[in-house]
Amino acid sequence: MKTPASTYRLQIHDGFTLWDAAGQVDYLARLGADWLYLSPLLKAEAGSNHGYDVVDPSLLDPARGGEDALAALAAKAHAAGMGILLDIVPNHMGVATPAANPWWWSLLKEGRESRYAEAFDVDWDAGGGRIRLPVLGSAADLDALEVHGSELHYHEHRFPLADGSWGTDDGAEPDGAEPDGGARVLTGAQARAVHDRQHYELVDWRRADHDLNYRRFFAVNSLAGIRVEVPWVFDESHARILHWVRQGWVDGLRVDHPDGLADPAGYLRRLKDATDGAYLLIEKILEPGETLPDSLHCEGTTGYDALAQLDRIFVDPEGEAPLSMLDARLRGEECGYAELIHGTKRAVTDGMLNSEIRRLARLVPPGSPLSAADAEDALAEMIGNFDVYRTYLPIGLERLERAAGRARTRRSELGPALDILLPLLGGRPGAAPDAAAEGTRTGDQLAIRFQQTSGMVMAKGVEDCAFYQYTRLTSLTEVGADPAVWSVGTDEFHHFMAARHGREPLGMNALSTHDTKRGEDTRARISVLSELPAEWEQLLERLRELAPLPDGPLENLLWQSAVGAWPLSRGRLQGYAQKAAREAGNSTTWTAPDEAFERQLASLVDAAYDNPEVTALIDGFVDRIRPYFHANALGAKLLQLMIPGVPDVYQGSELYEQSLTDPDNRRPIDFDERRRRLAALDARTAGAGNGESSGDGAGVFDATADGSGGLDTGMAKLLVTSRALRLRRDRPELFTGYTPVQANGPAAGHLLAFDTGAAIAVATRLSRGLEADGGWRGTAVVLPYGCTDLLTGRTHPAEPVPVAEILTDFPVALLARTGD
Repeated sequence: MKTPASTYRLQIHDGFTLWDAAGQVDYLARLGADWLYLSPLLKAEAGSNHGYDVVDPSLLDPARGGEDALAALAAKAHAAGMGILLDIVPNHMGVATPAANPWWWSLLKEGRESRYAEAFDVDWDAGGGRIRLPVLGSAADLDALEVHGSELHYHEHRFPLADGSWGTDDGAEPDGAEPDGGARVLTGAQARAVHDRQHYELVDWRRADHDLNYRRFFAVNSLAGIRVEVPWVFDESHARILHWVRQGWVDGLRVDHPDGLADPAGYLRRLKDATDGAYLLIEKILEPGETLPDSLHCEGTTGYDALAQLDRIFVDPEGEAPLSMLDARLRGEECGYAELIHGTKRAVTDGMLNSEIRRLARLVPPGSPLSAADAEDALAEMIGNFDVYRTYLPIGLERLERAAGRARTRRSELGPALDILLPLLGGRPGAAPDAAAEGTRTGDQLAIRFQQTSGMVMAKGVEDCAFYQYTRLTSLTEVGADPAVWSVGTDEFHHFMAARHGREPLGMNALSTHDTKRGEDTRARISVLSELPAEWEQLLERLRELAPLPDGPLENLLWQSAVGAWPLSRGRLQGYAQKAAREAGNSTTWTAPDEAFERQLASLVDAAYDNPEVTALIDGFVDRIRPYFHANALGAKLLQLMIPGVPDVYQGSELYEQSLTDPDNRRPIDFDERRRRLAALDARTAGAGNGESSGDGAGVFDATADGSGGLDTGMAKLLVTSRALRLRRDRPELFTGYTPVQANGPAAGHLLAFDTGAAIAVATRLSRGLEADGGWRGTAVVLPYGCTDLLTGRTHPAEPVPVAEILTDFPVALLARTGD
């Protein structure tokens, strides 16, 4: 199996196509990236900038460059010694534009008789034999329907007509029909009559929460779940992808959202077989203490669990109490995270995903003494008490039982219902829905669908809601993390990484992704607040006076975000503020925006740019924490690139990545600027990047003109990134293990260092506290062998070396063994 030493993620879309990616291969190879990591390429909805809304799996999206472009990119990448990792989407398809999706168009036109009725996950009986499409502004909008030839139109939406359904109820030519380019047009009651004869029913979009009868991706109506567990659905939805693998254009696959599948383990086995054992990663979020089940046949996850460790090693444990007190004062009470997420998850089960809960209740076997209402309440309460995204029965049965126990403790009156449901939810190991396994019992379907649903609720209730409400330190509210876990110490960090080396040596290590709530360097700056809680509280209080908002926790989030990403444009911050407020759902929502509140919200953002005192306060604080930010940012990047696993560099993050959540983190990347900077960096460092002493030391960055050794401009981060990537690619024999490297002295707790076998990463943690305590004060680290710092070219002997000597120029060091 061919495996990567590292990857570089590229978002491919109509503004940055595969042809454009091919134009950057030489730069990315020079940077040190081993494989390109591409976003989905199958034909997606027009204008999609992410590609997760595939509409035709038989075609590489022409807007992304087409098949010739992939062939050209693969040839160029392979010629440069690089591989290609491709993101794929097996769980759902895009259905926002029915005519663009041949599978969905057939389903709507032919209903249960369509070949694709087996492909989509529709509960036909719940819709009276029709699939409900939540597109109307209100039920009254049925009067706005028009029939144009063989199509039903609702404003810009187009839907197919079933054969024989055009015309009046008796099949006669309707009165008042008017020509439309040779076709006939029906409106009003006649159009409604035609609509009523279709295999679908257009309904008020608000009914999706409770009455939808097809499985979606989370709560996105325009992404319909498909049943990839059905053999022919797998074959046809993967045919083009497997062709690219067999052609040798694609070397590995990353699977999006496997938790949404009925049988993730079976799917991964089939994918492994179909690709002859190609490198395979899954986008699986592991909660603290959770490990990847052995039944999931892949090389590992995309690394959100490692990301949580990397963030928390730079968070000061002493900051937890004061920042928690500040949070309690802002909200008027202490906020228990477990109670918060139970509430947000129940809001999801009772709200936007209630249709999924109701479908679960319909799967309770006939003859059960449970009423539908009791079944729904008990199922929702169990999911609300679930502590991971899903189980993989029989693996994880104990988590199901614990969730039931917590539900019973919280709601004792549900005990009888839980007694009935728990055995059903345990299901039969390995069972698949009846389309793929004839004779599957209803109870087995309940167990499978419960597993598919729990992850949806976790994602919407936690990532997309609670993370915007729990704001005491927002660098901790990141995908795959538990923000109630405040920090980790060096011993815990080393234990986690040593275990990762043994358990998942080929899993991905990410620091920023297209899904992270904040870019890596935004989080690095926000984490400094844990070392300056009193100063942050003082600054926040003044900002609240100057630009008040009647939502204290949201104010805290917004000002942390502004500081973390500063400087950023007004438009970027305005867009983020509105999204954050609506996701939090406390003062305004997506479905019912509070216009008065949102005007105040916009005024708060405007104050950052229009009120000189506010601007000066932000500028001053950002300047005050500058050196601590640099230490966090460079430290996190070096550690991410050196810990066990395959590091991924998200597009552009070789320089500072201070974005906010999507779409802010998908902005265009200036590769020309990065190319110029890397060339200048390589020219200035001479042979230092190859382990040879340049003799230049601190003078490496003299020409950056910022007086900071390249720290302010991002050149130091580019140095760290390129040297670590090149080392991993060119010297794989240096990465054979994971051993902590200990420091001795009064400041030993501020150093984190480890040996990968023949290379050592050294990083500074809690740098503000280090400075306040008087610096390193003779603290030394015992180097196990003589080595060269690839960042400065300095050599160090195999003996105790003062940390201050190693970290003269930068708060990090990258040491490679020299000699034999």
